[in-house]
Amino acid sequence: MITVFSEKHRLRDAKTELAGGVLVRPFECPERAEIIHDRVQAVGLGDVIAPTEHPLSSILTIHDPDFVRFLQTCWDDWKADGHAGEAIASTWPGRTMRAGRVPNNIDGKIGYYAMAAETAISDGTWQAVKASADVALTAVDHVIGGARSAFALCRPPGHHAASDLFGGYCFVNNAAIAAQKARDAGVERVAILDVDFHHGNGTQAIFYDRGDVLFTSIHGDPRDAFPYFLGFDDETGTGEGEGCNLNIPLPPGTPYATWANGLEQALDKITQYAPGLLIISLGVDTFALDPISFFKLQSDDFTDMGQRIEALGLPTLFVMEGGYAVAEIGVNAVNVLTGFEGR
Repeated sequence: MITVFSEKHRLRDAKTELAGGVLVRPFECPERAEIIHDRVQAVGLGDVIAPTEHPLSSILTIHDPDFVRFLQTCWDDWKADGHAGEAIASTWPGRTMRAGRVPNNIDGKIGYYAMAAETAISDGTWQAVKASADVALTAVDHVIGGARSAFALCRPPGHHAASDLFGGYCFVNNAAIAAQKARDAGVERVAILDVDFHHGNGTQAIFYDRGDVLFTSIHGDPRDAFPYFLGFDDETGTGEGEGCNLNIPLPPGTPYATWANGLEQALDKITQYAPGLLIISLGVDTFALDPISFFKLQSDDFTDMGQRIEALGLPTLFVMEGGYAVAEIGVNAVNVLTGFEGR
């Protein structure tokens, strides 16, 4: 299996995250991708290649142009306004406010486009975000071109990013951008299976009224876990997308046996949908030792997960999402891939 990886991910190296009322070093850090990359090479998964640069229009098939311009210019505007630290949202359009107007001031603009305050924007963020999208686009090009599978080792991740929202460490939605690239290339139906601990709220929102992309997600119950306000099992799609959204929320302490039952439910849904391409939003923060999650999966469980996904027999793109810098992140992510390959 080919792995697409960009050294530019290191340009995304924020120093601050708001967690528990204090500023800490972000859980989403460069070491995450480096550990996975090293494991890919250690097991001989396959060639590791740099991404091909794709036009900005590929991102604009999913994301609002004004939002993308904000991401491109936020850091410069923040510094020009005289702020000393990294750009962090401090105000939002609440439920009783008028949310349809974008402020001119950068502090208000960040709040308009942010879904949460943990994700700071810093120097180099946009360059890493663009490279991460290029990683996903290059990998999906390989699968569309006839490869059975490919691994997009994306960083920053993407599944929390909606068409005009960033947060949860995500800025543009790599899986959604790849899905749209496949649709534009003639793939009639695409299925996305999100196995990250956290619900892919951005991916759901992007495709919620579309019938050409199925979204399925197994995740921590949003009553107990970020992103809190989306991911319930009564969210099934709307309009042409009715029935094309499946959420499987699970409670704290979920072991693999229970999680795997949810996976089988999602795989059955995908089989019925009969897509031409399967995209896996590959988060491994379901691991028992992950610092910001509450499922109890063990390293060997990720191998079984990959085997079950492979049994669908579909062209499959793996897009890296979450899973934080514990030593096992490389083992767990690559176990999914080697399990898929039957190793």
